[in-house]
Amino acid sequence: MQFVCVGERVEEEAALHSLCVSAGIGERVRSLGWLPEADLIAAYGAATALVMPSLYEGFGFPVLEAMACGTPVIGSNAASIPEVMGDAGILVDPSVEGELASAIQSVLADPRLRQSLREKGLRRAKLFTWKRCAEETLNVYRSLV
Repeated sequence: MQFVCVGERVEEEAALHSLCVSAGIGERVRSLGWLPEADLIAAYGAATALVMPSLYEGFGFPVLEAMACGTPVIGSNAASIPEVMGDAGILVDPSVEGELASAIQSVLADPRLRQSLREKGLRRAKLFTWKRCAEETLNVYRSLV
């Protein structure tokens, strides 16, 4: 199993790499940085799951993008992630030791769970359209006038 980190490189990347090496998994962790859209879609498609234990997200686009690609999602129960994910993924409290690992293990070990999460995610992702976003934004503006 490979762990692939995608996205903007962060200052803590060297510390994370050192932690992975000390845990004995350094050779299994790859950081790809920022990817063009086609490569990002391919990465989602190749992934067994998206794991997003983020404590802060503005909206949660990676969760939505992964679900739209049919990739099961494990995300934190913080910020916007629960609202975007709904019941289409597994929510964890990343501050509870072992909870994230348990969720990852469940997804890896259970093909039926992965398939269920794929199907739920694809359905959920269809609810988020730019047209709907524009309509709801317009409704907010109208309610304020």
